[in-house]
Amino acid sequence: MMSNPWETISLNDYENHMKLKTVQQLQAMNVIMRDQFYRYPISSVMILGIAGGNGLNHIDIDRIKMVYGVDVNRAYLEACAKRYPQLENIFVPIPCDLQEDNIKLPSADMVIANLLVEYIGYSNFQKVVKQVRPQFVSCVIQVNADSSFVSFSPYLPVFDCLQEIHKEIDEYGIIQAMREIEYNLIYREDTALPNQKSLLRLDFTE
Repeated sequence: MMSNPWETISLNDYENHMKLKTVQQLQAMNVIMRDQFYRYPISSVMILGIAGGNGLNHIDIDRIKMVYGVDVNRAYLEACAKRYPQLENIFVPIPCDLQEDNIKLPSADMVIANLLVEYIGYSNFQKVVKQVRPQFVSCVIQVNADSSFVSFSPYLPVFDCLQEIHKEIDEYGIIQAMREIEYNLIYREDTALPNQKSLLRLDFTE
């Protein structure tokens, strides 16, 4: 079986790229995730494509009782556990390639998918949501005014391998895909980034 390209990208390279002054996605996403965790009344959350756990610093264990971290890269999940020992009793790492057919995921009150749908596609995202059956879904996609989906940085060659799995998605496509599985849009927020890019957050509920 072919490995997923994300398994070849080191967490250091990924995070160093994401927090560059010319990119600033790590910082922006951290702010967004705090609101994702607390805008709705939830006690369990599943974070798809959790990487190094950006945003987990906002988890209040008195309010959120279970955090499922899903990622294809096991090293990313190990880093999450090491970085957030205070979540030891509630953090459940799930190594999983969401593009595969026979995935098994637990249920959760909320699914968060930030910068993920563009790597698994609409149908795989629908499949995950239908299995987890959350009350709320919050996803963030990158909107590009220029043609490149990865901002220029010294780390750019590291991400070349993602071309093979990157899919063109947009706001309308996600809203339509969610409507097909009976989830409706309840919140929309746009966060400007450098390099003519922005992060578009779309929240849904059943």
